[in-house]
Order: sequence, then C-alpha cells, then structure tokens
Amino acid sequence: MRVVLQHSTVDVIVPALNEASTIGLVIDEIPVSTLQSLGFLTRIVVIDNGSSDRTAQAALDRGAVVISEQQRGKGYAMRRGFSETQADYVVMLDGDATYPGSHIPEMLEVLQQGCHVVVGSRLKGTREPGAISRFNIFGNRMLTWFACLLYGRKTSDLCTGFWAFRGDVIPTLDLNSHGFTFEAELFSEVVRHHLRFAEVPIHYRRRPTPTKLQSLRDGYRIARLLLQRRFQRDERR
Repeated sequence: MRVVLQHSTVDVIVPALNEASTIGLVIDEIPVSTLQSLGFLTRIVVIDNGSSDRTAQAALDRGAVVISEQQRGKGYAMRRGFSETQADYVVMLDGDATYPGSHIPEMLEVLQQGCHVVVGSRLKGTREPGAISRFNIFGNRMLTWFACLLYGRKTSDLCTGFWAFRGDVIPTLDLNSHGFTFEAELFSEVVRHHLRFAEVPIHYRRRPTPTKLQSLRDGYRIARLLLQRRFQRDERR
C-alpha cells in the first residue's frame, strides 16, 4: 500500500445489538496501528442498538466511542452512526466478528485511488466452512442478480455488511431503512448518484452467536425495497 502523505480521519462504525461476546474481537482486529502508520487517524464508534448485555461496556473498555440508539434495527443504528461522523473516510463493520477488520487498509486504498464506495465481497473471497448456509448463498446470489438486473450495475454480494465510503458521500445518501434492507438501500443510492463503486474480496467467518437474520422474511423485504427504490419518483429532480 502506498503511504498517505497527509493525515486523514477514518471512522469505523460498528452497529451492535447484544454482541458482548464478539465486540472485543471486532475492535481488537481493527488495525489501528497500521492505519496510523499510513496516515489515517482512526476512531472506532460502536452504535449500541439497545443491548441488554455488556456490549457497551466491553466496547468502552477497549477505547471505542459508544453511542446509544434505542430504536432497534441495523438501519436505525447505521443512520445514527452516519449522522455522528465528519470523517474523511467511513467504514461500516458488523459487530458479530464475521468480517475481519484487517481488510480495512485495502479498502481505504481503493477509495484513495478514486472510488467513492468499496464493499467487502464474501462471494468473491473465501468463506469459513459453515459461515453461510447453501440456502443463504443461493438467496444472496438471487437477490444480487435481481439488483444487477434492475439497476444495471454489477455487484457480487448485495447483502455484505462490510462497506467503506468517502466521507463526502455520506450526506448525499437518502436512507430510510430500519433493518436488514439497509445494504440494498445503500446499493440503490450508489446507483442513483452514479458513484464509483468497487469490491474487495474478503474472508468471511462463521458467526459464533445465533444470527438475527430471518432469511425468507428479510429476503422478501430486500426484494421489495429494491423494486420500490428503483421505480419511485425522485422528487428532487
């Protein structure tokens, strides 16, 4: 990776609901020292989405900034996180330890090369055995194919929870999702704003705690959102 000549700020935003058993690993794996050596001043921001366990305290113990968002849902948590950042670069990283933060420097490098948005693709990368069921892989591929067909833009992993953005992009995004439709809404906004978009292959790990995703219900909601966002009238035009 090339050396950054000027210091840039990076906020790593981690939405978390009852992730006390994993949030420490997520924070520990974010390569803050490496990023510092490359010129990135890094802040870790955990959005505690109404946890009833020690998620917030575990994050505080590791030096993270903790912000409480009581309206439950990943969309609520991330929209709150986006509203709290003014960083040059913003990374979205799930709090369940399935996405290794070690990929962050590579994603930031792609942003510095001219992209507005970068995603970590599980389907282009490698997956730990059992990390994604065959049913969920099939469902993700179908939703991804549907999104590419509707929007005329290619992506390999519509539902990935690992994204990185140039900070000046964040205020332009019109986001309203409450839950697991959030990533699909992000993709629709990338297309609507004609943003330069890239993918980085990542390693995806098996979740150590029960998933909050309900495959059929959430898959239906994602498909419905894709249709609604594709054909809704943009009143700002």
